[in-house]
Amino acid sequence: MAIVESPETTTPGAPSRSVGDYISDYFRRLAGGELGSLPAVAGLIVLCAIFTVLRPVFFSAINFANLFTQGAQVVVIAMGLVFVLLLGEIDLSAGFTSGVCAAVLATLLTNRHWPWYLAVLVAVITGVVIGTVLGTLVSKVRIPSFVVTLAAFLAFQGIALLMLKNGTNISISDPVIGAIENRNLPDWLSWALLAALVAGYLGVQLLRIRSRAARGLPTDPLPLVAFRVGAVAVIGGLAVYFLNIERSQNPLRVSLRGVPVVVPLILILLLIWTFVLSRTAYGRNMYAVGGNQEAARRAGINVDRIRVSAFIICSGMAAIGGIVAASRANSVDPNTGGSNILLYSVGAAVIGGTSLFGGKGRVLDAVLGGAVVAVIDNGMGLMGYSAGVKLVVTGIVLLAAAGIDALSRRRAAASGLR
Repeated sequence: MAIVESPETTTPGAPSRSVGDYISDYFRRLAGGELGSLPAVAGLIVLCAIFTVLRPVFFSAINFANLFTQGAQVVVIAMGLVFVLLLGEIDLSAGFTSGVCAAVLATLLTNRHWPWYLAVLVAVITGVVIGTVLGTLVSKVRIPSFVVTLAAFLAFQGIALLMLKNGTNISISDPVIGAIENRNLPDWLSWALLAALVAGYLGVQLLRIRSRAARGLPTDPLPLVAFRVGAVAVIGGLAVYFLNIERSQNPLRVSLRGVPVVVPLILILLLIWTFVLSRTAYGRNMYAVGGNQEAARRAGINVDRIRVSAFIICSGMAAIGGIVAASRANSVDPNTGGSNILLYSVGAAVIGGTSLFGGKGRVLDAVLGGAVVAVIDNGMGLMGYSAGVKLVVTGIVLLAAAGIDALSRRRAAASGLR
């Protein structure tokens, strides 16, 4: 699916496109190399089908809920990385940035006894400061982002060790922070959340039709809009139904049912950043800079400011990812944000459809790619494969995604779509 709409001639009273026209246009763009998130969605469906057949427990209610909590940190960090990747840059420090911010959170909560909201605020501000420094070094000093963030990757490991006394584990007992990954919404609130999501999506679709019609641009056919809204309602309804099934082995003692609290958090972040990229001048400038930096500069866009802001958003989202990780473990240690978190996060963004070459991507890509990574890790774990095999398979999937992106860009250039 194309990320930026191609210029269209404004014609007063332009009619709605028919479903046939839309389908023809979609397949024309596919043939021209504009694959969008199709490979990620197809891969996700195939992987889920394979693991469900080989290990039926994969699609059980308890494992379905585990997929959301296991992949939450990677998805949140990947959302921030999308902004940096859109500019053709990279942030290798995002994983340990999340670890440093989590260490700040834990120190303030446990050692300083600060209230959770102030500790969270300071942790996110720490991420913003880190992003400002990294972005300034890349944009103003002109040091390549690979070098800057690699240096930060190494330095932040040391900072985390110093903050945590060379290996101390700081426990977090705050109930609000713990609830992010370890609590669930009540059944009624889970359904209410779905209803609000479907209603909001319908409203956005109708507003888009109204806006395009007011400008004389062709609008999507109403049957297609109804299909989209219906698909969201059906998929969301099935998800809520399975998540509302009792997952506890002893429900009289501890009940485990409902949508995990981290899910609405991810949805809120997804909606905010999707709006920013697709409905604001800032988002259009981001795509313009990623597509052609020099052309964007000549068009009057402050390129340096856009680049710095991308690193700020990336590190700020890494801070939120660190908070999510601290919630899941109920503690913070020097490994928080380390291990494979960075690799999985970059992989999630790329697998979802964000281009490593810049100028192409959506925040939704991070969610889809994060789901693919979580499914691979979870499914292969259930099948008893070692960590080494998981990494090999994930690496192959990432390489395939990057290869598809390179080939699709070449195809799009040849067909004149880019």
